Amino acid sequence: MLELDGVTAAYDATPILRDVDLTVEEGEIVGVMGKNGVGKSTLMMTVIGLLEPRAGTVTYAGEDVTHAGADERARAGIGYIPQGRDVFPDLSVEQNIRMGETVNISSDRTLYDEIYDYFPILEERADQDAGTLSGGQQQMLAIARALVANPDLLLLDEPSEGIQPSIVDQISADMRTINDELGTTILFVEQNLGVIREMADRCYAMERGEIVDELGSGALADEEQLTSYLAV
Repeated sequence: MLELDGVTAAYDATPILRDVDLTVEEGEIVGVMGKNGVGKSTLMMTVIGLLEPRAGTVTYAGEDVTHAGADERARAGIGYIPQGRDVFPDLSVEQNIRMGETVNISSDRTLYDEIYDYFPILEERADQDAGTLSGGQQQMLAIARALVANPDLLLLDEPSEGIQPSIVDQISADMRTINDELGTTILFVEQNLGVIREMADRCYAMERGEIVDELGSGALADEEQLTSYLAV
């Protein structure tokens, strides 16, 4: 479903991603882990089209989207939950979710019933301003906004950041359920060891803007190996 081939990306003259190769097959949950500053968020911005590669190609659903903008990629079926959530604080919960309906124009269904089943607090607070929600509730809202139009690929940037552990566990379990029940393919970046082990079918490790390892299910069970890529 998604392939990065030799992708290099930079801000101005400063290279952040260096010759990145990465694949995500349809139906997978794939993680990318690494310490702060290794390029994880830059990778996600490159996948969604907010940053154009200096070299290499990005292929989505068999189409070269290297030079396509973020709006084109969203309409093609990619949902994106940025780091920090970025909900619209002065809009209601329901209005925020409705903003996601323009994702995946090929889909003729919206998933309001499903997202309210996964995140019932959002239905309870549909008329509440999003800025008054807790951090965990805002993360649920950001996921619901990206999910409502039934995207084929969902991108999550640091889903555990700034959220209490019990809500992190709930969101991790919900993402597995979404993958199982809706068939949504998921790519996420994270440095929380528990989230990585709970969610990922397999995982890439990043250091200094490069993919340095790929870990399958067996390696994900090896806490010492995972910790070596996350320890400061």
